[in-house]
Amino acid sequence: MDSKFTKPKGFGEILDHTFSLSKEKFKDFFTILLIFYGPIYLVDAIIQLASGTNFFREVGSGNTWYEQILTGFTESGTIDSSSLGADLGLILIGLVTLIFGPVAEAAILFGIDHIRKNEEFTIKAVIKQAFSRFWPMLGSSILYGLIILGIILVPILAVAFTGVFGSMAANPVVGVLLAIVLFFGFGVLIVYLLTRWSFYFGSVVLDRQSPGFGRSWLLTKGRTWVLIGLYIVFYLIISIISFAVEATLGLALGNSVLLSMISNLVTLFTTMIFSIGYGVMYLDLKTRHDGDDLKELIDEYNNPPILNN
Repeated sequence: MDSKFTKPKGFGEILDHTFSLSKEKFKDFFTILLIFYGPIYLVDAIIQLASGTNFFREVGSGNTWYEQILTGFTESGTIDSSSLGADLGLILIGLVTLIFGPVAEAAILFGIDHIRKNEEFTIKAVIKQAFSRFWPMLGSSILYGLIILGIILVPILAVAFTGVFGSMAANPVVGVLLAIVLFFGFGVLIVYLLTRWSFYFGSVVLDRQSPGFGRSWLLTKGRTWVLIGLYIVFYLIISIISFAVEATLGLALGNSVLLSMISNLVTLFTTMIFSIGYGVMYLDLKTRHDGDDLKELIDEYNNPPILNN
């Protein structure tokens, strides 16, 4: 077993391990994502070209360059027959992404697990492993999406009714303050619950436990706030990289097809970082909860290597 996986890691160690794996296995993991998302992004570019978007530079009307750039983004949102077809195409692409995106992430998880075990792997092999868990992943992901919808929708309705009835029963200031307190309280609760259940995916893929929510709840016990902090850090890293690329290149390219393609490649890169980070966090939780490092030592003790004379 890889020594980096044999002991529990702290906050900074998880980040460091994530970025070292991203550097060492960049070609393999990025290729996996490119295999699944590349055709989708290509169809997206073709749809944009067919709807009349320029490939190299898309700007609107205006006297100055920044007015042209801003109006280019605004005018691209106007509704006509071509943009309606493009929107329908993008919806279809989004559905395909929701179905096959988890397969790509599962393949990366299997790759990281092979690295943990000091095993060689091929892209074809881990993709095949990922497809073997397709239906459990799809069912569990749909269920997780319904859970997200439920625990977000119910607090929103509760806050709205509290604000309205609080204003009517007492006074507007009390109603608004009460709604704000409930909003932040429910927000923390939602983040907490989603984090506790978020490692269902690793349970379904690596541990073959579906839907995996109970397993995720056990693994995250005592580590929830650290995991929330890691999620926040990954989100900030992804947002900063995406904003920096789109803001700088957007000044020159406008809302063009080329900018969209570059942004999609950046999305692949940030998705790879997050997927690897998720895998490192999950395997760290397994080590803490299941004692995988102790099991490895016991196996080595019971099955010592054979020495050649």
